[in-house]
Amino acid sequence: MSSSSESNMAIAKTIIATIGSVAATAMVVRSIASEILPSEFQDYISVSVRNIFNKFSNQLTMVIDEFDGLDVNEVYEAAQIYLGSKISPTNTHRLKVSKPLKEKKFNVSMERNEEVVDFHNGQKYTWAWVCQQVGSRRSIYNPRDMNSTMRSEVRSFELTFHRKNKDIVLDSYLSHVINEAKLLKHENRTLKIHTVDHEMMHDLSEIWMPVNLDHPAKFETLAMDLEQKNKILKDLDRFVERKEYYRKVGKAWKRGYLLYGPPGTGKSSLIAAMANYLNFDIYDLELTEITKNSDLRRVLLATANNSILVVEDIDCTIDLHDKLGNREADDDSPSKDKGGNKITLSGLLNFIDGLWSSCGDQRIIIFTTNHIEKLDPALLRPGRMDMHIHMAYCTPSGFKLLAANYLGGITQHKLFEEIEELIGRTAVTPAEVAEQLIKEDEVEVSLKGLIDFLNTKKEEQEETTTEEDDKIKEEKG
Repeated sequence: MSSSSESNMAIAKTIIATIGSVAATAMVVRSIASEILPSEFQDYISVSVRNIFNKFSNQLTMVIDEFDGLDVNEVYEAAQIYLGSKISPTNTHRLKVSKPLKEKKFNVSMERNEEVVDFHNGQKYTWAWVCQQVGSRRSIYNPRDMNSTMRSEVRSFELTFHRKNKDIVLDSYLSHVINEAKLLKHENRTLKIHTVDHEMMHDLSEIWMPVNLDHPAKFETLAMDLEQKNKILKDLDRFVERKEYYRKVGKAWKRGYLLYGPPGTGKSSLIAAMANYLNFDIYDLELTEITKNSDLRRVLLATANNSILVVEDIDCTIDLHDKLGNREADDDSPSKDKGGNKITLSGLLNFIDGLWSSCGDQRIIIFTTNHIEKLDPALLRPGRMDMHIHMAYCTPSGFKLLAANYLGGITQHKLFEEIEELIGRTAVTPAEVAEQLIKEDEVEVSLKGLIDFLNTKKEEQEETTTEEDDKIKEEKG
């Protein structure tokens, strides 16, 4: 080996040794600083070092503050959610984990002053979460913010990328982050069912009281006619995919469903299955508890996007025969409430037709009734109730699905043929069939109990039919 090569090798070894020494020293200093120096000073050093390196780099850094004036920065909120899905143990040393009360899932996010690397369309993007604490005199404490402390923090994300990609970041990458964050938030959230808190009617943000919706109903387990089930699924899919179409034609992005049929035919289970399928919250509105149209408007305006508003037994909970506000003569008496002091059909329809288009997107409203013949025609026209769904008595195919659900997945049995014949000739609800199937653990015992129940039910219905026929004959005679 030549003396020149040996010299170069020696220089290289010296450089490598020096770099290693500097790196080791930096690690020691960083370790000592983290234990001795106040957190404010650590933040200051971290930011200062980063700024020094940035001056000699071809990288560009965008700062995304938590607040834009007094408003929350949408990009900041989206980055928090988006980066939680990009965290990798290989390049992140500290993570933050939380779990809100009554929620099922853990939230994983970045810890202060950590970095996350993201690759999108072949380009590298480095995110850093920078938190700087300021004096307590500027303290702003928000009890609903799990990250808020008694000493105010100035928080921001720093997004670093190659300078040539600046237009790409502004034109597409940040939009990608926001859209992905919306999807993640929608997919990971726990569904809620909301009821009206009448003591909070003065506060729109507190009118609805939420609890977790843990209903197991899914379309796969509903004891419905397969063709009808597929029709509903197709309609739901078509609705959620047509945002731009609704905007184009100038129509509110809403859909109305009327579920009608005898009690026990699965109306509530269908609503829960729709919520689980769409990942929509449910707002359960009990109209009998609302005393006037003005309160009704406040309650409906306080519902959120991506939700299902449910008004059960609509024929029993509102004056459906007021014919859009035309009262009987005795409504003029002093003892009666007038106009805005009582719930009217017109008050409900005015909201559905008018304010839906200006107070939110992607809303579904569902009315249920046991007696469709009692409903005012104004409720049934297209645009209000777009799809009428008849919840019928149990069918042979519905029984097979219930048997599979309740009896350990069985699809065939020697007693099935007799049961299917009886169900075809007897008006029995899916709820009644399910109640019989769940009584016994032994499959054959359970099925025989169902046969006995169906025979008894069939005899009772035949006797009732005979009595009604005799009564009609007597009246005619």
